[in-house]
Amino acid sequence: MPGHTEQRDRFVPVPVFPRFVHWITRLALAVLLLAPVTAPSSAGAADSSKLKDAMQTLKDETAKLGKPRLDGEILYFGGTKVNGDFTVVDLVKAKYGGTATLFARKGGNFVRVSTNVVKDGQRAVGTILDPSGPAVAAIKQGTAFYGLVDILGTIYDTGYEPIKSEAGETIGVYYVGYAME
Repeated sequence: MPGHTEQRDRFVPVPVFPRFVHWITRLALAVLLLAPVTAPSSAGAADSSKLKDAMQTLKDETAKLGKPRLDGEILYFGGTKVNGDFTVVDLVKAKYGGTATLFARKGGNFVRVSTNVVKDGQRAVGTILDPSGPAVAAIKQGTAFYGLVDILGTIYDTGYEPIKSEAGETIGVYYVGYAME
């Protein structure tokens, strides 16, 4: 056709460098957003002074009872059996809000023996700490974990610290947390 010019698509190469930067930026952002949820560290999102104060109170109140020990599946602080005794965890809740739990080691798991975490309208005594979760990984290495965790279907801002026997063996776990609702 006279006066009509055919226009062809031209290939314009896109430099690789900007695409590389774009993907690296996205990857870095994803790592930063997920790090507090997945990394067992004491520098996670849960490092608030209220959380630390609640944890310290839980540890102080149990220490007043005596040294921790595990007799079978029964967790003691001094002569006080804490399985089924909610005095200390409820004191922490009354003072700081949130939730508190004492776990006892049972084989390779940690079982709630004293708690104010609720499941189906009842204290969640007898439920286990997620064996594949980041808190257990840290506790099994003898270190604390602070971060966001799913507890029985609800996300909590949490702190977990090992309960150690006089011999230095991890026999349980201290827990405090606040629902993120």
